[in-house]
Amino acid sequence: MKTSLKFAAALLLISNLSFGQDITKKIDSIINVSYQKNPEIGISVGFIKNNEEHYIAHGRLNAESTAEIDKNSIFEIASITKILTSNLIAQAVVDRKIKLDDYIDNYLPKGYVLNSNLKNKIKISDLASHQSGLPDIDFGKLIEQNPQQPVSSVTEKTLATIINNCTELKDYGKYRYSTIGYTLLGQILEKVYGKSYDEIIRAKIIKPLHMTHTFTKDFNVKNRTTAHNPNGGIQEFFTWNVTAPAGLVKSNASDMVTYLKEVLKNESTIGKASIIAEKIYYKDEKREMGLGLNISTDDQNTIYLKSGDSMGQSSIICYNRAKKWGIIILLDQRNSKLRQDLLNQIYDNVLK
Repeated sequence: MKTSLKFAAALLLISNLSFGQDITKKIDSIINVSYQKNPEIGISVGFIKNNEEHYIAHGRLNAESTAEIDKNSIFEIASITKILTSNLIAQAVVDRKIKLDDYIDNYLPKGYVLNSNLKNKIKISDLASHQSGLPDIDFGKLIEQNPQQPVSSVTEKTLATIINNCTELKDYGKYRYSTIGYTLLGQILEKVYGKSYDEIIRAKIIKPLHMTHTFTKDFNVKNRTTAHNPNGGIQEFFTWNVTAPAGLVKSNASDMVTYLKEVLKNESTIGKASIIAEKIYYKDEKREMGLGLNISTDDQNTIYLKSGDSMGQSSIICYNRAKKWGIIILLDQRNSKLRQDLLNQIYDNVLK
């Protein structure tokens, strides 16, 4: 009987390995076709299925280097940062620091003075699901002023002025993507924990998971990729400032797979927070939103995803809790169409 059990276990192991290898080959084939068509765009992909990790990468760190992009190469994850922030918000719920239906009024820094029309109106969950109705940062204007570092001039005073001058929430309760909302969530976290956002994300996500290649303020490392705008020109990585909770974390495929593995553990701190974030907080005819997550459901699957675009890089993360898989796609050029096409092809041909 013991021999039979050992033999069955060995067969299962071999089966799982070949299954993983088969998936990797299929994904690699899709990525390779894309890279052949777009050899100027570097790609790093990390995939997890039943706790097994797989990585695929193509391209060089920069035009002058012979070093190849790999699972440890550093990219801007851009707005994927928002799901890290929303996970921290959900952790704060678990820690009983906040409730998602709390109004934001008493959690904002002292410089913020809400107009009477806005008081006891906006909930924390409204910020996290992009339905607060608050005006946002004018990125178009900021890009004109400084195309390399558009958010560098944004300060807490800038944000307070925008909020304090708002007298009406014209589209409250309707989806409108918001950078300022996630910046405010970062400041709410700072107030309830009495620490900076940088300290909080390090203490509650980066350090516990040993994400040694995930960076906040200091990302001057040798294995950093080069960012390119849609026309192929070199673009600087965004420097850290008050808008960090909305999109300024830098990481790589390996660390983001580590994060996905923890997300898929139902009983871990991050996993429990992720389950809170996966609930539907907004729904209309076009979309369903969790806390920072887009929710997509078909007959057989519910997937959670978030994309990101800096001025020079694009990324997307996606996972299926029920089927225990997750994927991160990182591009060294801003190209939202390519990153979405890659995910669609991989999902339709491999994961679905």
